[in-house]
Amino acid sequence: MESVTVAVDAMGGDYAPEEIIRGALRSIQETEVNIILTGNENQIKKFLEKENKDSLPIQICHASQVISMTESPFEVLRHKKDTSLKVALELVKKGEAQAVFTAGNSGAALALAMFTLGRLKGVDRPALAGIIPTLEGKIVLIDVGGVVNCHAYHLVQFAIMGHVFAKYILGISEPRVGLLNIGEEPLKGNDLVKETYNFLKKGPLKFIGNIEGKDILHNKADVVVCDGFVGNIALKLGEGVVEDLVTSIREEARKSPLAQIGLILIKKSLKRVFEKLDYSEHGGAPLLGINGTVIVGHGRSQAKAVKNGIKMAATFVKQDINTHLEKGLREHRESMPTKYWRKITERLKEVVS
Repeated sequence: MESVTVAVDAMGGDYAPEEIIRGALRSIQETEVNIILTGNENQIKKFLEKENKDSLPIQICHASQVISMTESPFEVLRHKKDTSLKVALELVKKGEAQAVFTAGNSGAALALAMFTLGRLKGVDRPALAGIIPTLEGKIVLIDVGGVVNCHAYHLVQFAIMGHVFAKYILGISEPRVGLLNIGEEPLKGNDLVKETYNFLKKGPLKFIGNIEGKDILHNKADVVVCDGFVGNIALKLGEGVVEDLVTSIREEARKSPLAQIGLILIKKSLKRVFEKLDYSEHGGAPLLGINGTVIVGHGRSQAKAVKNGIKMAATFVKQDINTHLEKGLREHRESMPTKYWRKITERLKEVVS
């Protein structure tokens, strides 16, 4: 397969455009990708000249507007027609790029992606799939902020998409699917979780039942399903714990010469552990269910995370994940009892009416 062309939103994120461009430059050096930077052309060119990288074969596509982290998706759709993110998505729509990476406003990314690229056949709501690093490997947490108000049929689709993603991106032949809940018992949780549990246990996925928050990092499941509200909180709680742990170790080491010596002795081991738990190693969360490839990085993404996010985008395209997602949704739908889907359809009609 030829090199994948990734449109990079150079103006999205807390450290844009400098760190975004640095990450894009590193991706060219380490991955077979072509890069199109979208955003303020003058700013991008000045930075490339400053870094002595203006001779590299990087395309620039000018965009006159930027989306801030505080803007609502509705306002962006209504009032901003020439943002760096919109221009990047249009490049995919026109076939000039195969994927988009952005570290900008995730809500705006979801709204603009749906509006510009549409959804895959069979998908009601796209979801953000977060790759969660653990000491034993990686798991998929879905949804981590795409859809905060869900119904059971949404979570069923998330489970199927998470299953496909874990199979083809993480290389897990038969992913175990767990439903995030306040307890393992089937009768625990709110109506949403209990209804989803009943649907999943009748389906063909390798559903292991409910799992608690403490089980996420213990690799009890390969795919953990929840709504975007809960998933986003769980994701950021985990990030905060890791960051505070690193800070605490450094502060304790400064308190005595003996502690400093101990830290030196285990420095390499600690580095390996923290690299496993570092979100920047994984780059971003793909928007599953979009008719195109869109990777949403952390708002605080710096060069390393951006590089890895672009790498994920290229892998997503090369593995043809969207074809597998459509096939997976179709196959799981066909293999489930008619009564199963009738109940979901009836539930959908109730919600819509």
